[in-house]
Amino acid sequence: DMTQDTFLTNANLILNDEVIQGTIRLQNGIISDISSGSTDVAGAIDVEGDFVAPGLVELHTDNLERHLSPRPKVDWPHRAAIIAHDRELAGTGITTVFDALRVGSIVSDKGKRYGKYARQLATELLELRDAGALRISHHIHLRAEICSETLAEELAEFGPEDRIGIVSMMDHTPGQRQFTDIQKYKDYTCGKHNLDDAGFDEHVSFLYDLQSQFGEKHEAATVAAATSYGAKLASHDDTTEKQVEISHSYGVSMAEFPTTLEAAEACHARGIATIMGAPNIIRGGSHSGNVAAHELAKRDRLDILSSDYVPAGLLIAAAQLGNLWGDMARGISTVTRNPAKAVGLQDQGSLTVGHRADVILFGNSAETPELKATWSAGTKVF
Repeated sequence: DMTQDTFLTNANLILNDEVIQGTIRLQNGIISDISSGSTDVAGAIDVEGDFVAPGLVELHTDNLERHLSPRPKVDWPHRAAIIAHDRELAGTGITTVFDALRVGSIVSDKGKRYGKYARQLATELLELRDAGALRISHHIHLRAEICSETLAEELAEFGPEDRIGIVSMMDHTPGQRQFTDIQKYKDYTCGKHNLDDAGFDEHVSFLYDLQSQFGEKHEAATVAAATSYGAKLASHDDTTEKQVEISHSYGVSMAEFPTTLEAAEACHARGIATIMGAPNIIRGGSHSGNVAAHELAKRDRLDILSSDYVPAGLLIAAAQLGNLWGDMARGISTVTRNPAKAVGLQDQGSLTVGHRADVILFGNSAETPELKATWSAGTKVF
């Protein structure tokens, strides 16, 4: 309903560089006024000192896949899964999401087969979006699996008309990047796919052969596809300065989850925005044994947070960064202004007059934010 007119008063407004006590007006889908102090306008909502912030911008979440397959070998109806995912994100304060869909499948390895799904799911998601069935703003992020058999063919199924926002290059070949420690990869893979030692060794050998056969071809296809779509290009799990140099040469502007301080420093030196996982912040470290996001935050090498696999973690981690830095505006910017800027969203990510009225309300008692309301384009969706 674009005729809604909402006043939130007696609020701690989280602006770009400061937090002020004031009032914000959401009118006809945009932020129409911001002022210091309170208002006695009839119908104004007194939020009693709670925080009002921009809606959160999520660049990489696999959460939709969890709704598609709530248990192993269960294929949930896609429309129901997309809508449930949309409602869940609204309930965590996310108002703009780049849904990460895998492209590139493995169809011949008996230990770890996974098939194509991205084109069909993207079509269904975009149809629901265009029909107005979704409460928040959805965009497509293609996760290009370099170590796969069908990546080039699956990328070719998309075009500029799909308005792909992000393409990320992901190479999960064991022994490097996320799984430099082969034992951690073994623990993860055997637990997930119930492989014995012989099955694991056979699977790893298969992946090495796949990398050797398709690695360079798939990287080139991914870079070309991102250019043809007009999408931002992201790297994934960069570990060494050399890998960052290669990413930079491809035109990468965002680095998802660099695994070492060396890689984060190299990204910073080249103007590549560093994205770290909110769960890494909340848990106090990486579940894969890689660099702790807190370490990068303390060194000013963390630009953007992603919820990755826990949507509710995005706001929690941003508030924790605000407390760590002693600057709530800076902490919240890692999930609002910074990601919006990284993907070229000009009217989102900050409490600014004229911007889209994507706004959240939360309390921050005991350093854990409690989300109380979410507005998407001025309409309350949670």
